[in-house]
Amino acid sequence: MGKYILEMNHVKKDFPGVRALDDVFLRIKRGEIHALVGENGAGKSTLMKILSGVYPHGTYEGQILLNDEEQIFSNINDSIKVGLATIYQELALVQYLDIVENIFLGHEIQNSMGRIDYEQEYDIAKKALKEVGLNIEPATKVKNLGIGQQQLVEIAKAIVKNANIIILDEPTSALTDEECRNLLNLLRDFRKRGVTCIYISHKLSEVFDIADTITILRDGRMVDTRDVDKISKDELISLMVGRTISQRFPEVKHKPGKKVFEIRNWTAYNPELQDKKKLDDVSVSVREGEVVGIAGLMGAGRTELALSILGTYGLKVSGELYLDEKKIINKNPNDAIKNGICYLSEDRKGNGLILGMDIKKNISLPNLFNISKYGVINENEEIKYAEKYREDLKIKTPSIEHVVANLSGGNQQKVVIAKWLMALPKVLILDEPTRGIDVGAKYEIYNIINQLAESGVAIIMISSELPEIIGMSDTILVMHEGKIVGEYKRGEATQEKIMQSAIGGEEHEKTRIS
Repeated sequence: MGKYILEMNHVKKDFPGVRALDDVFLRIKRGEIHALVGENGAGKSTLMKILSGVYPHGTYEGQILLNDEEQIFSNINDSIKVGLATIYQELALVQYLDIVENIFLGHEIQNSMGRIDYEQEYDIAKKALKEVGLNIEPATKVKNLGIGQQQLVEIAKAIVKNANIIILDEPTSALTDEECRNLLNLLRDFRKRGVTCIYISHKLSEVFDIADTITILRDGRMVDTRDVDKISKDELISLMVGRTISQRFPEVKHKPGKKVFEIRNWTAYNPELQDKKKLDDVSVSVREGEVVGIAGLMGAGRTELALSILGTYGLKVSGELYLDEKKIINKNPNDAIKNGICYLSEDRKGNGLILGMDIKKNISLPNLFNISKYGVINENEEIKYAEKYREDLKIKTPSIEHVVANLSGGNQQKVVIAKWLMALPKVLILDEPTRGIDVGAKYEIYNIINQLAESGVAIIMISSELPEIIGMSDTILVMHEGKIVGEYKRGEATQEKIMQSAIGGEEHEKTRIS
């Protein structure tokens, strides 16, 4: 048996108008954690979809060797049979089935009568959930889980399959710090057992913490493979992006103006547990050209605050919304858009885009009233706007007719931003705006946010990345259990102070109406 458990040789893959992979080599040693890094669009996920059988043999050029034997995968099941398990960035769970049913979907355990042995599945699932640090009832419907919890269910699925190679594509993008630590410790245990992990992540601190070896892709080509202790973070970033990035956040000082948007005494009850408050007397105000960052642990109520403002979350919602000092009511997202309030979802693939549509239609869809007359869409106007935002936001695509599903994560995020720019928002709520985006694309998104602030847009930015919150916000609000428990001005906050507030260790003034 050779040195490598896995080899991929001379891999090439084309999409219409784009060469996604160009003569890529990958060598993975047995029992190592091998990080695969690169900007969005570098080809990481495409390479892993070839490896896992999503793109079957015949749709690409090249060779896959597993334990020195060539593999021909016609579908995902073929890769699973030889011990490969993949946890995709796009979660592959059935929302209306419970956790147990999702874990065993397609390979159910049968009893002697030929029926599904749910009790045995339940016990195995419960053990797997405990391994990933998810303390939750296995019979819980997946639709009632947060994105971070769903990600851990995906990891539990891989554990149950007893895979000897696990591919993790951005596994911590939606996890809290504690959940991240649990996962990384779990991967260390896998390494001790001889399990090989391929780890795709834009969080370079995690890569240096967990990986043994790093392979860098850029523009569909393999740039280099290094042992992690033989490369610095700055050198890695330079290899990833093909240029030196001297700072993570643009140095721009916003000049906030008059108060634009105000949330007063906002309270909402959990729709699943109708006697439990999810938001408790929250008050927030945002000025013209100001970036207000909202931090907090998962479950603190950050996303629920945004969704309840749009009219899509909560029971017995009370409180008041003011736009330019006039009281408004948003019964649904359409009302919010008409009132000048737009929301970029944390789940761009599930809620932000229609993946099967092209770029042009995704940008224009929420803005048809701006380019229509008597119910007829002016296609020339639609093309004009799409081309404008393609150029303004530097969306990398061969055409605005290109299907959004084939774009990189960073470019997909730019399409979501473009559709809300076309709506000319007064208030833009950004929920995890750089989740799953590489370091170069993040910097571009930060520049866009600053340009919006300079143009007078009031911005609320929800983020789990504390350096991002500190680097981009004029004011930082910290949520804990549905309340605002901390407030810091630019320059006052540290990661330690924010985390102290987020865990409920220090409660500050709860209202912010001035």
